[in-house]
Amino acid sequence: MRTRIGLAAAALTLALALALGTLIRLGPSGPPAQGSGAHHILVLANAIHTDIALPVDAALLARFAFLQAAGLPAERADWLLVGRGGRSFYVETPTWSDLRPWPVVKSFTLDDAVMHVGLAGPLREEDKDTSAFTLDDAAYEALLSAIEESFAATTPIPGAGYGPYDRFFEATGRFNAVAGCNVWTAATLRRAGIATGLWTPLPQLLRWSLELHGGEASGSPGP
Repeated sequence: MRTRIGLAAAALTLALALALGTLIRLGPSGPPAQGSGAHHILVLANAIHTDIALPVDAALLARFAFLQAAGLPAERADWLLVGRGGRSFYVETPTWSDLRPWPVVKSFTLDDAVMHVGLAGPLREEDKDTSAFTLDDAAYEALLSAIEESFAATTPIPGAGYGPYDRFFEATGRFNAVAGCNVWTAATLRRAGIATGLWTPLPQLLRWSLELHGGEASGSPGP
């Protein structure tokens, strides 16, 4: 009986934490004034992960020139997809069929962090798992700076990748599922002035918090 009560209490506590983490707003307190420039970005979600999609143009190619040095033909892409995750799970689990116990265990304990960069062609903004935002020059610069700061190295990890159009790089800090890939996405978006929930460890929670707090656009960098 005590075990059942303990498990029920733990489940209730987790559910409450997830609900509050989504509902409590973190970031700008209101819609920012739009400055000069307009940069369209996307947030892409799947069952367990989110990526930030950046539009490829000459300025982005120059800023992330190390990607071309790493063998990524970024100039041929429409979008650059960037995400952060745990090295064991992220690198070793390209599909669900590759799922193994040890990478999962490491993701819930402490793992090295990696940045994943991929290339994409045209994307459908109408897809249910896609959120779109328009940033002014200052907010977009803050977003790019936050992404750059997440890279610990600009040389790709040898042999790590899902195919010819993506690469993994060492990231700053360590990884834990409690403060995992979707929490990184939220924190990076907040740097660009997009409000999110306080704690959004799951993609759907981040999407709900963006719908609730982030609105359709942001124009000023946030904390």
